[in-house]
Amino acid sequence: MDLGIQGKRALVCASSKGLGLGCAEALAQAGVNLVMNARGAEALEAEAARLRADHGVDVQTIACDVTSAEGQAQVIEAVQGVDILVTNAGGPPPGMWSDWEREDFIKALDANMLTPIALMKALLPGMIDKGWGRVVNITSQSVRAPIAVLGLSNAARTGLTGYVAGTSRQVAAHGVTINNLLPGIHATDRADSLDGGVAAQQGISIDEARANRAATIPARRYGSRQEFGATCAFLCSQHAGFIVGQNILLDGGATNLTI
Repeated sequence: MDLGIQGKRALVCASSKGLGLGCAEALAQAGVNLVMNARGAEALEAEAARLRADHGVDVQTIACDVTSAEGQAQVIEAVQGVDILVTNAGGPPPGMWSDWEREDFIKALDANMLTPIALMKALLPGMIDKGWGRVVNITSQSVRAPIAVLGLSNAARTGLTGYVAGTSRQVAAHGVTINNLLPGIHATDRADSLDGGVAAQQGISIDEARANRAATIPARRYGSRQEFGATCAFLCSQHAGFIVGQNILLDGGATNLTI
């Protein structure tokens, strides 16, 4: 399917690996020029070079921590006028309700709620002026069904979801859509980290922990970054202009909901 976005320009955050990279790959395949952001310059440059070679698109890199005030300012200055924004940031560490102090919540809010909001606030006006834009926020299945050990993520990402619910309906008349992608477990470093923690806690191998988790997913496997990226690219396409303020689960059926 021709997504109709060849020649558009997109900012994809945390895109040197994992789900962010999957989104960058799918957009590049659709002919979208990219601004890729991540903290690690070496991995970022390597993936950018690969996407340039594979798809013939222009790829700019900005190595910085976009969750910091300095990083946000650097990125926002470099990407004015982009057509597409994909926000993404690693989730806060797991734990118990009794572990977290105010500072832990502030850090989680900065990374997983306030950073996406700051990027949207800075870049939505340019999209509105052009009469076209797409924003996709990578959040988590936990905004639909909270995961107890991920309470910091539950809180921050649910706050972002509430913000998007209102904002998306304010900008839709200008041809700008905002939607959220809610990943379940995908084969990424984040999953490896979580599985490693379970393995250590239960005294089993990481392969056993991974197999046990996969058995709880109706699809009986982890998702791939490629299928996640393809969904992101569709939401950024010309065909998705009537999808507004939605929270789309990509979790292999793991979240047991009727609606």
